[in-house]
Amino acid sequence: MNGSLIILGSSGSVGTQAADVARAHNIKVDAVTGGKNVKLVEEQIREFKPRFCAMADEMAAKDLSARIADTDTKVFAGNEGIIEAINATDANTAVNSILGLAGLAPTIAAAKRGMRIAIANKESLVAAGDIVKAEVKAGGAELIPVDSEHSAIFQCLHAGKKSEVKRLLLTASGGPFYGYTAEQLRAVTRTDALKHPTWTMGAKITIDSATLMNKGLEVIEAVRLFDVKSSQIQVVVHRESIIHSAVEYIDNAVIAELSHPDMRECVQFAITYPNRCDAVIEPLDLFKVGTLTFKEADRKTFRLLDLAYKAIETGGLLPAVLSSANEAAVALFLNDKIRFYEIAEVVEAAMNSFANKADFTIEDVFEADREVRDRIKSERN
Repeated sequence: MNGSLIILGSSGSVGTQAADVARAHNIKVDAVTGGKNVKLVEEQIREFKPRFCAMADEMAAKDLSARIADTDTKVFAGNEGIIEAINATDANTAVNSILGLAGLAPTIAAAKRGMRIAIANKESLVAAGDIVKAEVKAGGAELIPVDSEHSAIFQCLHAGKKSEVKRLLLTASGGPFYGYTAEQLRAVTRTDALKHPTWTMGAKITIDSATLMNKGLEVIEAVRLFDVKSSQIQVVVHRESIIHSAVEYIDNAVIAELSHPDMRECVQFAITYPNRCDAVIEPLDLFKVGTLTFKEADRKTFRLLDLAYKAIETGGLLPAVLSSANEAAVALFLNDKIRFYEIAEVVEAAMNSFANKADFTIEDVFEADREVRDRIKSERN
């Protein structure tokens, strides 16, 4: 690729994989941002020598500044510091792997700068997809998906015209509780939920995979990214995680993307598109794979997936409420405040009690987020 990168959330799972891609292809990293992991970000600064860095946690920023005083990297602090880093860099590509709604403002800031945004932050598109897309268009920016499913769809869409698309087939691993009944879900523990069968991810995303909320968020994200109706998206449980998603065209041809399950391929393609580069992942051996299986998702048992369809079909601020309530509920679960099955109950209650708004601003999104979190905190703590 020409130009350089800013890696937003460089200490997280996708962020470190973006660093792997940069390392493999000698891509200049001009800026990195992190949360609290000072040790890892210091290592990245010493390796990549970025001009700028930002830490969302102000104490972490202070600590990092002291540690790298012998370098030329300038450190910004707080969420505002992340925006400052975006505005300071001359990088032409931003990999946004910041977790949660905290990634929304950086997405918009990168859009205003006219960057290519390799987007791994679902919440930006779930909570404010139309606003983000408007900012991308106004700023002359690009939005390229990084999630394996959306990257697959993005690639498969090159096989035909938009008007020829019939359905998007969004694959799901099914998580660690595939085949469980609602009664069985009442007994699962945090340790059980953090054992993903295929992918190595952060705790929040792993729990979302276990509840199928991750797939629900991806349904909403696909509606935003590819301008399709939710009724055109079918979730397919594919335990082997080899087909990362597919597109069905009006002639009933189905075009799928297959690869070894490794997010670095998706990150690399988003950075280098429309060009393909030498692989940073192992080749796919179909003889070792042997069998590929496909099942319908159980939306009755895994109710969060059904709530996601309801949110995008209703529209307005409801997708943002769904996302914020889920973040709050997952945090409660990871802190042993609620049981696994209660995550869906918390999210549904938040959606049912919220006064929806069809037309809204970015400020409305953040206000809805605060309202939802405050209500859940008062009810569940």
